[in-house]
Amino acid sequence: MANTSSRALRLLSLLQARRYWPGPELAGRLGVSARTLRRDVDRLRELGYLVDAQPGVDGGYTLAPGATLPPLVLDDEEAMALAVAAQAHLADGLGGDAGLRALATIVRVMPRRLRARLDAVASATTPAPWPPDGVAPVDHEVLATLALARRDGERVRLDYRALDGRASSRTVEPLQLVCLGRRWYLVAYDVDRQDWRTFRVDRIGAAQGTGARFAPRTPPFDDVAAHVRERVLGGSPGGRYRVVVDVEAAADVVAARVGGWADVQVRSPRSCTLTTDTDALDRPLWVLGSLGAEFTVVSPPELVTAVAEWGARFGRAASA
Repeated sequence: MANTSSRALRLLSLLQARRYWPGPELAGRLGVSARTLRRDVDRLRELGYLVDAQPGVDGGYTLAPGATLPPLVLDDEEAMALAVAAQAHLADGLGGDAGLRALATIVRVMPRRLRARLDAVASATTPAPWPPDGVAPVDHEVLATLALARRDGERVRLDYRALDGRASSRTVEPLQLVCLGRRWYLVAYDVDRQDWRTFRVDRIGAAQGTGARFAPRTPPFDDVAAHVRERVLGGSPGGRYRVVVDVEAAADVVAARVGGWADVQVRSPRSCTLTTDTDALDRPLWVLGSLGAEFTVVSPPELVTAVAEWGARFGRAASA
């Protein structure tokens, strides 16, 4: 049975690697007869994989797209490529919950040798977002640990550094990870302080599952994202800004330029409203300047002043 299962996985890997396989060649790669190959193909079909067969002596097999995405088999290089890409995307504040789940899924099943390679890549590279905006990168290992603990209902021990630099160790029950602007936040119940807390993930030095399970608690708020937004923007001394700008360009055009950095809502077929939360106003200035469209700053007043200063500076340069 084990041999049959491993052969089916090998067959699936081969079918994913090439659009079309002649039957004799595929059987040769697996070291089985044509009859055994047909049985293995039938097993894949039973599992939900759509495998098209071309009859005849020179017939072959093709893995066809299905109505749903079945489980995939990745080789070492493919798994590394996906993990590195997801890690870089999340470190840049992009990807959202889907990207986080994808990274956690890959890292969880990685063999140790691949985990070591992924850690080596992370330690040997330095994210440098352009334009720079002071957002610290997040540790993919911490993100994956928190995501898995939330899914499995497992308490986590955190090494945390507060805004004033004070270090502490916390035992928490993760509720949700929230990406606000370009930062990740963990909303969790702090067991030591017996209260709900919001943690910036880039300030978590280490996170480790304790093995202790917990029953889900009901938080005193309904909308986790709104709770994080209120906590971060309402009382943070770090100079946060809510940027709202009306842009005289189609929403799809603006969205294609800014990506996941900002929320873009349609105002009319030829205009939209751009909204984002940021720590510094440098990036909004760069983005707005690169759109090549007229715009009106709704908020904050500091951005209005910054735009006027930049405009005056460029005007002087043009007339010099």
